Amino acid sequence: MHEKKNGRLDHWLALFVVIVGTFMAILDSSIVNIAVPKMMAVFGVSLDEVKWILTSYTLALGAIIPLTGFLGEVYGSKKVYMFALGMFTLGSLLCGFAWSNTSMIVFRIVQALGGGMIMPVGMSIIYQIIPPEERGLALGFWGISAMAAPAIGPTLGGYIIEHMDWRLIFNVNVPIGVVGVILAGILLKDTPTKPAKNFDYIGFLSSTIGIVSILYVLGEGSSIDWSDIKNPMLLTLGGLSLVLFVVNELTHPNPLLELRIFKIFDFTLSQCITCILTFALMGGTYVLPLFLQNLRGYTAMQTGMILFPSAIAVGIMMPISGGLFDRIGAKPVVLPGLFILGITSLKLAHLIDMNTSKEAISWILLVRGLGLGLAMMPISTAGMNAVPPQLVAKASALSNTIRQIAGALSVTIMTTLIQGNLNTNYARMSEQVNAFNQTSLDYIKQLQNYFMASGLSQNEAQGAALSMLNGMIQKDAYINAMKHAVEISVIAVVCAAIMVLLMRSKKKLKGPNDKKAMDGEMPDAMAIH
Repeated sequence: MHEKKNGRLDHWLALFVVIVGTFMAILDSSIVNIAVPKMMAVFGVSLDEVKWILTSYTLALGAIIPLTGFLGEVYGSKKVYMFALGMFTLGSLLCGFAWSNTSMIVFRIVQALGGGMIMPVGMSIIYQIIPPEERGLALGFWGISAMAAPAIGPTLGGYIIEHMDWRLIFNVNVPIGVVGVILAGILLKDTPTKPAKNFDYIGFLSSTIGIVSILYVLGEGSSIDWSDIKNPMLLTLGGLSLVLFVVNELTHPNPLLELRIFKIFDFTLSQCITCILTFALMGGTYVLPLFLQNLRGYTAMQTGMILFPSAIAVGIMMPISGGLFDRIGAKPVVLPGLFILGITSLKLAHLIDMNTSKEAISWILLVRGLGLGLAMMPISTAGMNAVPPQLVAKASALSNTIRQIAGALSVTIMTTLIQGNLNTNYARMSEQVNAFNQTSLDYIKQLQNYFMASGLSQNEAQGAALSMLNGMIQKDAYINAMKHAVEISVIAVVCAAIMVLLMRSKKKLKGPNDKKAMDGEMPDAMAIH
């Protein structure tokens, strides 16, 4: 009994180490966005130049994630995790001393090479050390860092930039990272390794070219210039590279990413649901900050404070949903969470208005966070639980690769929806301002009289009135476009709920394949010859 208690304590201490690394890596992704204007001023560069500080990190992240499964098998999860955390810490230290935009870009790549491996290796460690009956709860605690960090980033980043040295957004990682590496060396246990053989060079090159090319184009979001021949060419190159990658992975004796894991129904379904929910989440994590900062005029820190209660709600619900998943399975936990997420997202669309109080927005986001905390982690856990133990490392790398691409694609789809709807709304609304619409003529006349009373000439007042009316139309069109985008995200939640109903219920081990999976063997449907 005493040994069992010590074993459980070791498991939870190891989980703590993984949570620390994951929180640091994800927090850094969101906190740096806030420092972009500051770095533009310090380094004396344009927005196009400084964007590479963000883009280089994303591209390096996408390139390194598929490699983590292979590295974990060859060197062991403990060594790879310590290396990843050490590399991320070193990159953070160097970023804190960056003297130019170019040096910052190089150091961000160093940071990403570590940061990209932390999350998939960390997830793999959890599945290796935590017994199946406790994984939901463990992943719930781990999920706090994954879901709360993006919300905390703007608030913390805003505070540091307003009141302290901006370089602290990088330097604060250094002591935490050093302690994390030391604790990982003490608390994590070595895992079985395999000899390095038949490295999948074609898979590595094709996945790197494919993912980097696609993320580069999608990273532009709404500002993708399709008339620039570079973007269609890169997308074509990326698509062809990924086709080559898939063909190679299915024929290689030791593939970089084991695509045959997709034969496992629950794993594949969980990935599809996660991709759909990633888009649905953009209604809150992407659209709302745009609304609060661009239209309501809040600072990044004020926006972060409005979003912060949602992060707290997610953090509270993650371990609760994990514990419930361990007891009753995925469906009874996820479906109520998706219901709450859908209803509050619909309500959020109606709250995107210039007259809505920030308290009302915070409250609906808090309830939305409760639903999100219930829904997200059990889906991922159910999918990974279906994977045989010896394939967990590669399944984790595959899952995180999909999540990275889904995130970039979701942002692009959301910005395209907003921009397309904005143009349509503006055209429709501006058509009503004409010589035959007496209401618009009367309103322009009132504005003109107001400006003439302020001392402008008749011509100047007319120009000012038309300019002001155009701005009002533009703002209304933007608000309606954002409402529309959030409403579309509700449809995504409904689709996710339908797919959850297709997931297999949690059941006791009965068949030979279930027993094989528990023993670490390949189920018959997954047998690789």
